[in-house]
Amino acid sequence: MEVEKVLHMNGGNDDVSYAKNSTIQNLILSMTKSVRQRAVMDAYKSTSFPKIMSIADLGCSSGPNTLLVASDAIDAVELVCKELNQKSAPELQILLNDLPGNDFNGLISSLQDFQRSHRCFISVVPGSFYGRLFPSQSLHFFHSSSSLHWLSQIPLELQNGNNNVKLNKGNIHISKTSPPWVLDAYSKQFHRDFSLFLKCRAEEIVHGGRMVLTLVTRKSEDPSNACLYLHWELLARALMGMASQGLVEMEKIDSFNLPYYTPTSEEVENAIKKEGSFAINSIQIFDAGWGEARDICDHKIKVEEKVSTAQIIAKIMRAALESLLVSHFGVEIIDELFERYSNLMECYFSKNVNGGITNINVCVERIKQ
Repeated sequence: MEVEKVLHMNGGNDDVSYAKNSTIQNLILSMTKSVRQRAVMDAYKSTSFPKIMSIADLGCSSGPNTLLVASDAIDAVELVCKELNQKSAPELQILLNDLPGNDFNGLISSLQDFQRSHRCFISVVPGSFYGRLFPSQSLHFFHSSSSLHWLSQIPLELQNGNNNVKLNKGNIHISKTSPPWVLDAYSKQFHRDFSLFLKCRAEEIVHGGRMVLTLVTRKSEDPSNACLYLHWELLARALMGMASQGLVEMEKIDSFNLPYYTPTSEEVENAIKKEGSFAINSIQIFDAGWGEARDICDHKIKVEEKVSTAQIIAKIMRAALESLLVSHFGVEIIDELFERYSNLMECYFSKNVNGGITNINVCVERIKQ
């Protein structure tokens, strides 16, 4: 599986789109707004009040969350200019990045109305953030939320086509039944990717510029104890149930692994320090609850259409994972798979308290070396 070519959130605006099923990401953005806006203000001041300020959102996807980040950044610049009694604000260049399969058409169609009410210039930048995207020292602020836990590739040890490939039998990710080398392979892949990400951004950002990153993390050294990993196990269980009925080939399940890793906060912090281009200004660990995400969803739909937390989670997972699953298993299994997954989730939540996703939010500053 070539992740860069395959992975994208579901486009459009229908019932299974990311635009309609990204409430947990919206909640995460709302919980990190103050850090994000303070970092934009600090970046403007510490880079000598540039006349043109360039801001990039990496892994922007599409839908209302994308322009929420841009709007918050614009408000932050206007606020700091007012605090400093400046006669005019800088021109703002907003750069929206995601993988080539992202719904850029849907995103672009929403920009005209946005730019009528916001003073800025917006461009889209397709490509992987695990490589260079912008000219050297051309950015003042980088932001990425709910993206860096996606890996550039499945760990080499688990890839199809590898002559020495090993099997993570019956699993689609790290689980309690995975061999120990599976966790090690995922951890090494994350460190390679994250180190490359930091190196590329260090070349693109000006000294004194800021970067705010938010990604899913875990509190336990054992990732199979984390709440989110339960969702992967339930999805694997749904696939196994279909395999038992001949609806999915068992070999297909054994050869499928998610390009996804949630590091510990220590892994993130140590990687930043080891790369050496950024000073850490703040680190925050917080939980975004599924119940809170459901409340956001409830405000957007009619009372008679309200759905359970399990159904909301199933739709959120489908919006994020469908492109990967279709690429490997084919489109014909998707509806049945997520119906089974939703039922398993309903069963789980009938016996357990609603959980959530643990996140790490880190603000860093580009330093001279």
